[in-house]
Amino acid sequence: MGERRAGAGLRQEIFARFPNSLSGVLVFPRLLTKALHSINPKERIPMAAKYLHYTYDQLNTFCMDAFQKFGFSESEARIISDVLLLSDLYGIESHGMQRLVRYHKGIEKGMIDVHAKPEIVHETPVSAVIDAHDAMGQLVSHQAMELAIEKAKKTGMAIVSVRNSNHFGIAGYYAKMACDQGLVGMAMTNSEAIMVPTYARMAMIGSNPIALAVPAEPYPFFFDASTTVVTRGKLEVYNKMGKPLPEGWALDKDGHPSTDAKDVLKNIVAKNGGGIMPLGGNTETLGSHKGYGYGMLCEIFCSVFSQGTPSSHVNVGSKSGTCHGFMEVDPSIFGDPAAIKEHFSAYLQELRDAPKADGQTRIYTHGEKEILAYEDRMKNGIDVNINTVAEMADMANYLGMDSESYLGKVDVSGHESSYK
Repeated sequence: MGERRAGAGLRQEIFARFPNSLSGVLVFPRLLTKALHSINPKERIPMAAKYLHYTYDQLNTFCMDAFQKFGFSESEARIISDVLLLSDLYGIESHGMQRLVRYHKGIEKGMIDVHAKPEIVHETPVSAVIDAHDAMGQLVSHQAMELAIEKAKKTGMAIVSVRNSNHFGIAGYYAKMACDQGLVGMAMTNSEAIMVPTYARMAMIGSNPIALAVPAEPYPFFFDASTTVVTRGKLEVYNKMGKPLPEGWALDKDGHPSTDAKDVLKNIVAKNGGGIMPLGGNTETLGSHKGYGYGMLCEIFCSVFSQGTPSSHVNVGSKSGTCHGFMEVDPSIFGDPAAIKEHFSAYLQELRDAPKADGQTRIYTHGEKEILAYEDRMKNGIDVNINTVAEMADMANYLGMDSESYLGKVDVSGHESSYK
């Protein structure tokens, strides 16, 4: 296990100096480090946060053992671990190991019921509503997606809505489940209110991500994005790195732009006001109302159809109340699935072959960078922020696990969780 430092602020420097390098370097810390060492040492920008390096197997073993220690079965621990690690493998640090502390605290506080039995409370041939009864979000979401896939294969399409759940990881994992079986998959979730509606100063809507996965060649179309400019997890990552937020991400309690990650996170938790901007910023000039509207679209499929908890009341009191939505479409209801896939693949290739802007050598379609990141990290390992490692060590100690046998001999003194 080796140490390394990585700073998000270095990326513009790398792109400026290496215009022909893979733009996916933002999710490849190894490539980032290699590029940095070719810069004159006197010109290097100091890195803000220390990262430790682990193999996929090391992190998977830790997750599997930890979740079974919490009381989950081996098969349940496998689902939870798969969702978390796919995020890190795809280069989405905000929803991978960084999220472990959220589940640790949720279980410890009783917000997540390890032994919950989700219940179908309403069902038709093309739809269902599931009450999760405070279950782990990944488990009820996996169940809901499997049910939606089964219905879609019989009827051509299906929608399943879930209420009274918890954080479910990356939405794209569940959309991918359907895509892997030749279906068009969609997944979305509401969350604790972090989005400040256009012209407001109080967070009222969640990050409310929407994911879509569609079969294509040489790789599927895979889109997974929050309807806020960034997620809360990104703010937590910046807070751990001790870095100011980029302009245009967040608002303080009075509705003014802020770059103070710690203060914004504190205000979100305390419901003091402020939060994260919708896609498009905080005014209609650049389309703030569009991100706000997409957030509401997600809310309708999650909390409205399930008659569950809207984002403004998620994580209020001792219950999470998070709601999810899952939709599947069988392309065969529109014609020959193989022909549709070929038709779509040809269009995606046309996009990649489009004329490039000055200084650019490649156009990506959604999902390409994730596949490249996955291949790199499965082969070369995953970098984990030292503060996240401290949270993992704390979790191991809480569960009576020997943290050193999983994480190595690491000095985590002085590092603390940014999650409250």
